Parts: sequence; C-alpha cells; structure tokens
Amino acid sequence: MSDALYEELDRIFAARNRDDMAPTIAALRPIVEQYPHDARVLYEMGGAYDTAGEESRALGLYERAIDAGLTGDLRRRCFLQYGSTLRNVGRIDDSLAIFARAREEFPGSVALGAFEALSLHAAGRADAALARLLTLLADHVDAAELERYKPALRGNVEYLASLDLPERPAD
Repeated sequence: MSDALYEELDRIFAARNRDDMAPTIAALRPIVEQYPHDARVLYEMGGAYDTAGEESRALGLYERAIDAGLTGDLRRRCFLQYGSTLRNVGRIDDSLAIFARAREEFPGSVALGAFEALSLHAAGRADAALARLLTLLADHVDAAELERYKPALRGNVEYLASLDLPERPAD
C-alpha cells in the first residue's frame, strides 16, 4: 500500500489516548472500509479494539491480518497481541497454539516468550511457565553476577521442563 496510508496510520496512533480509544477507532473505520484487505490496517484496527477492551472484535481482525500476509515486526506484534487476547478471553489452548506458531517464526523474540509464559501459567503449567522465563533470563540477560550461574539456570530449566511432560498411560 501507499506510504501516505501508513503515514496516516502512524499519525492516528501518535494521537491516540489509551484511556479513550473511541476517537482512534472512529478515525480507523473509514480506512478499514477503504482498505479491507490490507494486513496492517486490519492489525491496527484490531489493536485499537483490543486496547478499548473489545477483545472479541480484536480477535477476528488479528486473524485476518495474519491471513492477509502481515510481515516482519508487525507480524510478531500481532501474534503476541492475538495470543495474549486469546488468553484474556479464556481460550488458553488457542493462545498456546498461536504462541507455538509465533515462536517458530520468531524464535529469538523475548516478548513472545514472556507472554507465552503467561499463557502456560494460565493453563496450569507453572513449571513450563517458569522454565520459559528462566530460559529467557539465561539467553537474554547480560549481567556479570548472573553469568556464572547460567549453567545452573539451564539445568533447572531442564528439570522443570521434565516435570511438564504429559503423563504416560499405565501399562
């Protein structure tokens, strides 16, 4: 799409008030009507509804944005917001499936890993959630005092991950 369209989207979001998303949504409606298949337009409208607390409206727009070919960092952000919103509306298994898909595409994303941990926790998988967070800590936090303990952290990750294995049927 045109640079002018995306500049307009940037302008709308620069002026938004997270406590009152009605003006942002009103500004986006005619853009969505004019560009109903533009991935970024769909994503931005989904995010506006999500911020306004209208999660059910946001979900469909996030799905459409992904299907319309959203790419790059916007795709990563859309996955995160979509997975988080699914968790917030109680669709935990769907949330975990989206995070698994997103982490395949963006394996180095710290933000995806952190929000995936929240969904793991919501699913009652506290060991897996803690393992995910410890992995992020070991992989992405550079602190001199932590360096010597990273092997121990990774050992704890392995242990916690082993606790999260599905139970095997009895023979």
